[in-house]
Amino acid sequence: MIFTIARKELYMMFCSPLAWLLLTSVQLLFAWFFLGRLDAFLQLQPQLMQIANPPGFTEIIVTPVFALSAVVLLLMVPLLTMRQFAEERKNNTLTLLLSAPVSITEIVLGKFLGLTVFFLGVVSLIVSMFLTLLAGGTLDWGLLISGALGLFLLICCFVALGLYISSLTIQPVVAAIGMLAVMLGFWMVDLVISDHEGWIYYFSIFKQFELFNNGLVDTYSLVYCTLFTVFFLVLTIRRMDGERLHG
Repeated sequence: MIFTIARKELYMMFCSPLAWLLLTSVQLLFAWFFLGRLDAFLQLQPQLMQIANPPGFTEIIVTPVFALSAVVLLLMVPLLTMRQFAEERKNNTLTLLLSAPVSITEIVLGKFLGLTVFFLGVVSLIVSMFLTLLAGGTLDWGLLISGALGLFLLICCFVALGLYISSLTIQPVVAAIGMLAVMLGFWMVDLVISDHEGWIYYFSIFKQFELFNNGLVDTYSLVYCTLFTVFFLVLTIRRMDGERLHG
C-alpha cells in the first residue's frame, strides 16, 4: 500500500503545473550556475597548471553546484510538502483519506516515498550535468557520490520536516512559511557558528551536509540525518493518528 500511495503522489505531482514549473526553474538555475563554474574553471586553467596537485572539475565545479542546490531545494521543498496534508485538510479530502482502511503509517510513508523519489529525480538531473564533464577530463567519483548522497539525505530531512509542519495546519501557505522559517533558522545558525564550535555544531543539519559535500562520509552525519528524518516522520504519524482517533 505504501508504494500505491507513493505512485499516486508522484502521478499527482507530475499532473500539477507547479511541479513542472519548479523542475524547469531549478534546472535552468542549476545549468546556469554549472556553466558559470565551468567558465571559471577554464579561466583558471593556466594558473592551475602551475600547481603541483591542482583541484579538478569536481572541486571547482561539482562541490559549489551541490552547495547551491542545497539552498535552492531549501526553498523548493516547502512548496511541495505544503500540499500534502494542509491542502487535503483545506479541501475536505483528508477525512476521506483518514477513513480509508489504510494505516496512518502507510499514508505518511507513502507520501514521504513519493516526494523523495521526485527529488531523487532532481538530484539525478544535477548529477547528469556533471557527467558531461567526462568529455573533457576526469571526475573524483568519491567526492561526487558523497556530495550526491549528502544532498539526498538533506532532502529526506527537509521532506520529513515539511510533512510534519503540513500536518499541523489547514493552510498550505502557512505550512510553507513555517517550514521555511524553521529551515532558515537552521541555516542562520550554520552561518554564525564556526567549524566544530561547541554542541551547536553537532545539531546543524547543514554542517552535516557540508561534510558530505567535502567528501567526508561521517558515521555521525549518516546517523544524524537518519534520526532527523525518522523523528519527524514519527511525529507526523502520531499527529495524524490522533486526528483520526478524534475524528
